[in-house]
Amino acid sequence: MPELPEVETVARGLRQAILGRRILTVALSKTDFIDDPAALEQHLPGRQIEAVERYGKFMLLRLSALNGATALAMNGDAAPAALLVHLGMTGQLAPTPAGKPLEKHTHVCLLLDDGRELRYTDARRFGRIAYLTKTLLAEELTGFGADPLEVSEDEFANRICGRRARIKALLLDQSVLRGVGNIYADESLWRAKIHPARLGAKVSRKQAETLRRVLQDILQKAIVLRGSSISDFLDAEGEPGEYQRHHRAYGREGKNCYRCKAPVRRAIVAGRSSYFCPRCQPSPRGFAVLPLPAKKGTRSKRRVASTWSGRSPRTKKSPSRRAKSKRAESR
Repeated sequence: MPELPEVETVARGLRQAILGRRILTVALSKTDFIDDPAALEQHLPGRQIEAVERYGKFMLLRLSALNGATALAMNGDAAPAALLVHLGMTGQLAPTPAGKPLEKHTHVCLLLDDGRELRYTDARRFGRIAYLTKTLLAEELTGFGADPLEVSEDEFANRICGRRARIKALLLDQSVLRGVGNIYADESLWRAKIHPARLGAKVSRKQAETLRRVLQDILQKAIVLRGSSISDFLDAEGEPGEYQRHHRAYGREGKNCYRCKAPVRRAIVAGRSSYFCPRCQPSPRGFAVLPLPAKKGTRSKRRVASTWSGRSPRTKKSPSRRAKSKRAESR
């Protein structure tokens, strides 16, 4: 699922591509991920895209107020509003020439005043789109934590230290920090040499400051490299990210740690797979680690060979039909 660097990458791309454009029409296909489809069709036409922002893992397209004539024609809310977009696991939002054939799983098309369409595609439809007035947007954003790129040293320590939850759970909790997900939590904990299952109460303020510093550094580098493309993520230009080439922990189970060469291990923390080095990031006492996946050995090779020869290595070769007939003739 796209995290802060991926969402920031898409937001920056859209900012360059569609800022100032006016929405002319709205065409919807499947709408089960849209809060109120009728609100998009009713309130988006005529509005100008004044800003594209990231808020945690969400994108916000800030929309202008409607002019008097359009407001009367629409008979709706004419005040400034916002379009909230969450990409889910497979969502993509990108401007496309209006004449280009629709790709499969294209569910939203916003025709812009320059002849392009802002298209939202989502194969699994785990994303979310919502038209929000100023009041509804304020309610939606209430309860989110600090932005990890902007949080101060003291605020970060206050949100982490002294808590009874595990540090990985705290990093994933959007009411603590907004925008961090599984990938960058594991990467920052590996860099800070903190086990993902350690309790926040066991993290010193010095360790918390190290974690804040490395988290910000990793997020900023990931943004420069347009995020991590693990499976489906593409930016606003349809290009994959490159930061996955720099992962040091996430997804590296069984591979050697870049620091100490011990095999990276995997455990379930906060309901998520968590990757860590057992030597650099010592586990809390009694914490269970998943066994390393079995490597393909000689037994599997022997099995392949026996399958190819058409017989089991432990059984005698049965005589062929021709051998049986020859034996009968000799008798």
